[in-house]
Amino acid sequence: MIYHFQELSSTNDQATQPSYHEGDVIWAERQSAGRGQRGHSWESDEGKNLTFSVLLEPTFLAPQDQFMLLRVIALSMVDTLLQFGIEARIKWTNDIYVGDKKIVGILMEHKLQGSELSRAIAGIGINVNQREFSPKLPNPTSMALLKGKEFDREQVLQVFLKSLMTRYDMLRQNEPERLIADYNSLLYRLNEWHTYALPDGELFEGRILGVEQQGALRIERKDGSECQFLFKEVEFVLNN
Repeated sequence: MIYHFQELSSTNDQATQPSYHEGDVIWAERQSAGRGQRGHSWESDEGKNLTFSVLLEPTFLAPQDQFMLLRVIALSMVDTLLQFGIEARIKWTNDIYVGDKKIVGILMEHKLQGSELSRAIAGIGINVNQREFSPKLPNPTSMALLKGKEFDREQVLQVFLKSLMTRYDMLRQNEPERLIADYNSLLYRLNEWHTYALPDGELFEGRILGVEQQGALRIERKDGSECQFLFKEVEFVLNN
């Protein structure tokens, strides 16, 4: 069920309430404390974009495989954009890019109950009809900017939810290999040489080879060595 609010502090926070169940969507026109990954805030013009959270209850999934849920969400988003004529790529770990510009941000949050993954909340921000962005944002784009027209936001949401159920069913039916292969094939900068940064500021040239089942990013260096990085262990250096 879709719950549409005019304003919330955060759709992800709202989705933690026990009255919501698997498949429920919390959509807000404004978020006073919307957030993205790495502690960043999420900015969105009211009435222009989609900012919502989807609640899943993946009790069938082992906690160590929780990155599979991010794969499901990211692939569903790429599937959705393609239906509107937009070819997108997945920027590890949690963004959707068109070219070198960001069109979607994803924030996954999980809740464990004992050794069971009882809940997962996917907070999603899609730039739909916004055409002007804050200069603080380095590389945003939107569906409207890319296609030169406005879109029905509810239609975009419904297409995404249908795509999500298709991909989520693949996970339920124990088809991780297909999800992993599809995710890897759609990675931003796959097999391209680019600059990356380590937490200490060191820069290196590398090319993305893929992402391991549990979420580690595989990068080959110029010397032929291969490294694996977890979240926050490597940064993309973007050309703005």
